[in-house]
Amino acid sequence: MNDEALWATVVGQDAAVSLLRGALVAPVHAFLFVGPPGAGRAEAARAFAGALFAGSGSEGESDAEEAARHRRLAVAGQHPDLIRVEPDGRALLVADTERITVEGWRSPVEARRKVIVVDRFDTAEPEAAASLLKTVEEPPATTIFVLLAEEVPAEHVTIASRCFRVDFPPLADEVVAAAMVADGMDAERAAVLAEAAAGSIDRARLLAEDPALHGRRNAWHSVPSRLDGSGAAVAVIVEELRAMIDGAQAPLATRHEEELAVLAEREEAFGSRGSGRTELVGRQKRELRRLRDD
Repeated sequence: MNDEALWATVVGQDAAVSLLRGALVAPVHAFLFVGPPGAGRAEAARAFAGALFAGSGSEGESDAEEAARHRRLAVAGQHPDLIRVEPDGRALLVADTERITVEGWRSPVEARRKVIVVDRFDTAEPEAAASLLKTVEEPPATTIFVLLAEEVPAEHVTIASRCFRVDFPPLADEVVAAAMVADGMDAERAAVLAEAAAGSIDRARLLAEDPALHGRRNAWHSVPSRLDGSGAAVAVIVEELRAMIDGAQAPLATRHEEELAVLAEREEAFGSRGSGRTELVGRQKRELRRLRDD
């Protein structure tokens, strides 16, 4: 994978990509990516890490192949020097920041730098925020932190001030639709999915697997005409919509089953130790919770 292909994985965020490519010349110790889910923060974190790793080798004829490998592994989230930390529950806890500190002080395995991505930094509880602040203020020379947040609460402004901030606004419907067309979808259906995806390519791709989307959209748009001023009508509509929301989880549940099947095959071949099952199950629970909340 070359450098252009690496950054092409970050869709519709040209301003952010430009800032990050410029920051590679003299990277600071901590970055803060702010924006809604699906706007490209996670993809940008992986691409930035890949670019850092690719530039960390010594010059020589073999560097091109090694750099391509660094980029490819980082984009796939499989590089040993790219560590992702995300809270299991609704908040980042002290236990999470303790892991961040421990990982931060471990030496890189393959590259000359290590990148630690802290997702949902904005959910950090007070004690966790204080611990994270200390770690970010006094980082090891070989570690770069990338904090991901939907927004920066007032109580976390101090941590944010220690970081180089990069904003990721919601993707325009046209950008999401273009990505879906690039996936092979016809333009009309891509436009419908983009409208429903609220600026998230990930959500659009998930909705593309949902045969009930059209029915949910029609049900939602029909609500005003069905309200007749009675509580009974409201109760019926609410019950129907709740059932549809529950049904919307089906495509994600199917995807999760496929991920678990792949993991089971890998465990059968190589053993369950260090397979990442706990992390996978935790991520799947968070995805289901977020889907329902959204």
